[in-house]
Amino acid sequence: MKKQAEVVIIGGGVVGCAVAYNLASMGCKDVVLLEKNYLSSGATGRCGAGIRQQWGTEMNCKLAKASMEMFENLEQILAYEGEIELKQGGYLILAYKEQEVKQFQKNIELQNSLGIESELLTPEEAKEIVPHLNTKGLLAASYCARDGHANPFEVTRAYAQAAQSLGVEINTFTECKDIIIEKGKITEVVTDKGSIKTKTVINAAGGYSDLIGDMVGLKLPVYSERHQIMVTEPVNSFQTPMVISFYYNFYCQQVPHGSFIMGQGDPNEPKGHNIGHSWQFLQELSKKINHVLPPLGQLRIVRQWSGLYNITPDAQPIICQAEEIPGFYMAIGFSGHGFMIAPMTGKVLAEMILGKNLSMPLDKLDLGRFDRGELIPEPSVV
Repeated sequence: MKKQAEVVIIGGGVVGCAVAYNLASMGCKDVVLLEKNYLSSGATGRCGAGIRQQWGTEMNCKLAKASMEMFENLEQILAYEGEIELKQGGYLILAYKEQEVKQFQKNIELQNSLGIESELLTPEEAKEIVPHLNTKGLLAASYCARDGHANPFEVTRAYAQAAQSLGVEINTFTECKDIIIEKGKITEVVTDKGSIKTKTVINAAGGYSDLIGDMVGLKLPVYSERHQIMVTEPVNSFQTPMVISFYYNFYCQQVPHGSFIMGQGDPNEPKGHNIGHSWQFLQELSKKINHVLPPLGQLRIVRQWSGLYNITPDAQPIICQAEEIPGFYMAIGFSGHGFMIAPMTGKVLAEMILGKNLSMPLDKLDLGRFDRGELIPEPSVV
């Protein structure tokens, strides 16, 4: 492991690896990335892998649209010999309350104004896209055919390999233990395998980003929360889009090899780093899926897993440099949608660190917005 580096990145998920690649591709090759386990072992490898552009805030829409354009060409951009398994089968978002319909109409107006080709569907039109959908109680649906999902392990591996080919050093099974600050400036990162002198640190630690903040004396306005997923046996393909519902608080997709992956949010989930599993989750989600997508009730569940959402008060990420600590950058608090906006996040944060003109202004996503009371709540989160 290097003893000195221009930049040290903490976190080997898709965001950390995307930042590493973009820094190196822009000329900053003296970069070390630290991951306490294996790449994608945190939130990235435990996510639902969806990629959607149907958001309710301008910033998320722009980040998602630009990221999707990059996902569509990522194998060529990164010269990746594998496949990221991008499947653009669309996102079908269901509305069961009049308030939801009004929000969807507002969201679609915003999305369309930014070039996102989403549309509001009737229940009958939604059923044409997903024939096994139970439309009882359904009022409308939002749909974008260009949305989809990809393999988070392959995407992360693609970024990591491209970064390494440009000179980035990636150290897995290497845990950051402390960050040394002298006279208000970063001087060193301490790991369980030695120390690295540096002036620039990027906190891309996902569900553990608050602990990294503690190391530099920042009480970050984020918390982590378990989100569970269950997976069925593989069957022949019969559902093209990701189906999600904010009312029932679930998402459900069929992946390329035939299994269905589905998850839900739990409003009673305590804050913390628990990634254990529960039978109650299986029972609750199964009831919802059986009602909304009845044929899935015939499938056998083969496994489940859990991961962490790192959540901010407005469900929007923090992407900035800390004003209090020069050289301490953050890409955290993605609130469950870090994977889908990682490509553009990695590019813009690298530009920010290197003092380049930003491809997209992210001043509204700074840390200070919480103290200023300038939150920009995202209404469309599962």
